[in-house]
Amino acid sequence: MRKSRLSLFKSTSMLISVVGIIMIISTILVVAYVGYSIVSSGITNEISSGTQYDELAELQASYDNLSVKFDSVKATYYAGDTNDVQYYNDAKLELTRANSAIENVKSALDAGKPSNEVDSRIEFAKEKLKAAGEAYNTL
Repeated sequence: MRKSRLSLFKSTSMLISVVGIIMIISTILVVAYVGYSIVSSGITNEISSGTQYDELAELQASYDNLSVKFDSVKATYYAGDTNDVQYYNDAKLELTRANSAIENVKSALDAGKPSNEVDSRIEFAKEKLKAAGEAYNTL
């Protein structure tokens, strides 16, 4: 009877030790995976925001070029009648909306918004800039 208890005690303590080692190893693996995910996500976000800053610079340059074009024809339309002025102002309003969308992208980048949200704002700004370009072309 004593031998069986001793044998049972040995096997039980060995099982507890093995389970403890397995739990320690699995905890280390989980912590390592979480750490890797955080570091990887941080690097990906930095790369993504770098690309987004480049796109913002392109949008701003396109806006500046279009703004110069609008300013070059401003005197022509303001020299005309009231309808010409209204027509020019309506087109210029599209340019103002594009500028607002670009500023929205800039504020999202400065605030550190998620990459997908910034991308959607960039797409919206591109649409507004395209609409402003079309409004200029119809002048």
